[in-house]
Amino acid sequence: MSICNRNRIMTGVRFLFRVTLRRHDLAAEVWHIKEPEKLPPVLSPEEVKRVLTMATSLKARAMLTLAYGCGLRASEVVRLRAGDIDSEQKIIRIVQSKGRKDRHVMLPPEVLKLLRQWWKAGPSASNNGVAPEQRWLFPGRSQRQPLTTRQFSRLFKEAAKAAGLRKTVSLHSLRHSFATHLLERGRDIRVIQALLGHSKLETTARYSRVAIGLIAKIESPLEGLSAPRRRRRQRDSEEPPAP
Repeated sequence: MSICNRNRIMTGVRFLFRVTLRRHDLAAEVWHIKEPEKLPPVLSPEEVKRVLTMATSLKARAMLTLAYGCGLRASEVVRLRAGDIDSEQKIIRIVQSKGRKDRHVMLPPEVLKLLRQWWKAGPSASNNGVAPEQRWLFPGRSQRQPLTTRQFSRLFKEAAKAAGLRKTVSLHSLRHSFATHLLERGRDIRVIQALLGHSKLETTARYSRVAIGLIAKIESPLEGLSAPRRRRRQRDSEEPPAP
């Protein structure tokens, strides 16, 4: 039984004791099990590059590059319409995403280049029944519906397998990697929060625990134990020899 299901049962038991039986002493003895907090899986920049390079088609490369280059959720990528791309201001508008919120993200030149290539080659360009700005960038089997997140996830798995990745990752790992790599480059965490569309800063702050680039650069206090001795030896070597 999963921890989530156990906690639902515990909630029902507490309600029984507290409300039905009015046994507050017994209700106080029922505790929820805290779910273990796990760090999100993150790809290195080299691994991301391999995945994007091994994408099986122009559509897959464009979608995966969007997911990583803009930090988008899978659902946000598949539901993009042509009118959401603002090439003049170099931004992408994410409409009514998680929490029913709109937000803007950057539009990197490489992403814009791929989107233009896909727009010319993809089926959206021939969809005459819908206004151009309302067309799905990545339609599914029906021009009226976008590609599903399951189909998108399959494209990622194919690219990850071809790239020779051995770690356990998912399509959402590209979004995790986006946030972690920005943090490693010194970007303000509140800017990253806005780009990801997180309501709470604590949600974004967890990426500081997997920012391997930052962690690797931290100097251990162990280094300070031998530093004074090295300086003394250096000064001794610089003293002129006795006459």
